[in-house]
Order: sequence, then structure tokens, then C-alpha cells
Amino acid sequence: MTPSPARILIFLLPTPSLIPPPPVRRPHRALAGTARCAPEAVAGGGFVVIEDDLSELLQILPRDLRDNLQNEPRRDQLLEVILDLGRRPEARFLGNSGGQYLRDNEISQLELEEAQRAVGEFGGDNRAGIEGTLHRISAIRSRKGMVVGLTCRVGRAVNGHVDMVRDLLNYKESILFLGRPGVGKTTVMREIARVLADEFQKRVIVDTSNEIGGDGDIPHAAIGGARRMQVPEPSMQHRVMIEAVENHMPEVVIVDEIGTEAEAQACRSIAERGVMLIGTAHGERLANIIKNPVLSDLV
Repeated sequence: MTPSPARILIFLLPTPSLIPPPPVRRPHRALAGTARCAPEAVAGGGFVVIEDDLSELLQILPRDLRDNLQNEPRRDQLLEVILDLGRRPEARFLGNSGGQYLRDNEISQLELEEAQRAVGEFGGDNRAGIEGTLHRISAIRSRKGMVVGLTCRVGRAVNGHVDMVRDLLNYKESILFLGRPGVGKTTVMREIARVLADEFQKRVIVDTSNEIGGDGDIPHAAIGGARRMQVPEPSMQHRVMIEAVENHMPEVVIVDEIGTEAEAQACRSIAERGVMLIGTAHGERLANIIKNPVLSDLV
């Protein structure tokens, strides 16, 4: 008997630049080395709480850049800091298409090397993290393998945004989130993992190259009681996805950045086994997935 096809719900995330930033209520002072939590007002009178560990990310930057960003009034909207050899350092903020130079002097090789020593080891995907945080450091290498640029991306844990899809979680159908890079897909994944594990009491496996659960062997508190299987190499993600289902009996598998044919087929296999699958992919509309020969099998 041929199994019935698994249904996958598609959820489109809007671009942040189209959403005006909500007002922020901030504590009087943030202690160095601690997470800064800011409740933000949202429609309907509710609040979401944002924890960003921003001080940990700033510690890897040159001192003058760190001081500059500490006093930046828009630091709550900081998206990433760009450090490219021989170029001026640049900060990029949510809602802005361009960047802001942080100083007139260019980044030196010594400054890049000091920043590298402050983060974890770079994997095969040229990504590293800061242990105990959700921040992501991505490297650009020369043809000789030397790091000539760093993209320091701010990772945030947001509690409260899952309300927009809470009703979908009750249907127990698989869900695919689509959106451009930087719209908050991974942030939503973290909150969904926490809610499913802690509130819905589901056995949740988060499959990630430390993007969702943070760097280090102990998962970040943002994913709650969900378990995490780390992916040693990006090319192995589809194998770890199947391993999670076969070895650990999850009710939900959460996967970030589905991008290869093998991963798409693994997602289809997981959904057809009766396991709820929640994943993300790059795209602005459903047509982007349908016309993509690699990802079209997802729908």
C-alpha cells in the first residue's frame, strides 16, 4: 500500500524592514557578562522578552569598536558587525539596508587574529560561535585559507513571538518557514522548540550546527527542554536527521536551513513516518520553493 503524502504547512515570514520596531523598556543598567533582557510591547497589549547576551559578542571586538557600540542608541536593533581586512569596520541594523562605519581606521590582520582567538573553532561551514550564547561568527577566507573577514551576527532568544503560529502547532502538521536571510526564522525555531518541549510536553529533537541551540555542548536555555543533536559537518545534516528519528523516538524534529536535495528528501521521509517536522528555507514566497528543483519536493 502506498503511504499517503505528508502535508506540510508553509509559513512566510515578512522582511523586518517592513515592520516598525516596537517601543523597548530597558533596565537602567546591564551588567557586563550578563544577558540583557528587554520586554517589548506588541499588538494586543502583550510583551515579548528578548535576551541577547550582547556584551559577550562585543568582547571579541577591538576595544574602540566595543566602546562605540556600547554607547550606540540603536544597539537593540544591531544585526551584525562586519570586520574585513583592510576595510573600515561596519555595523548593520535591523530595518536598514545599509551599514554604519564604526571608525575611520581599517581592520588589521592582528585585530582579526585576536577576534578569532576569542571564539570557538570554525567548522567546515566556516561558522563558529561563542560558548553559552546564540551569536554566530562566520569567516571569509582567502585562496590560501587565511581568514580575511568576519561577520559577527547577533543571536537573540525571543520569548513571546510563537503566538503567531501557536494554533498551527495544535494541528500536529509539519511546518516550513520561508524568508530571506535575517528575517528571524531561526529565532522563531528556538521559541517553537521551547514551547513544544516545555508547554506541549513533546519529545523534541533539534537538529542543528549550533545555530538554534547555541555554541558549546550544553544547549542554550532558549530551546527549553528540547534535546539537541549537533551536526559535525554541513554535508552530514541529512544523515543526522534520519538518525534522530531512528535512535531517539522524537515526536518533533526541528531543522534549520534546509538547502540540499538530500536534506529535502530526509524531511519528506521524516514527515511520512508520522513525525512532526518544523524547518526553515530561504525564499520570499511559495513560488521560490516550487520553482527550486532541489526544494520543490518539500511541497
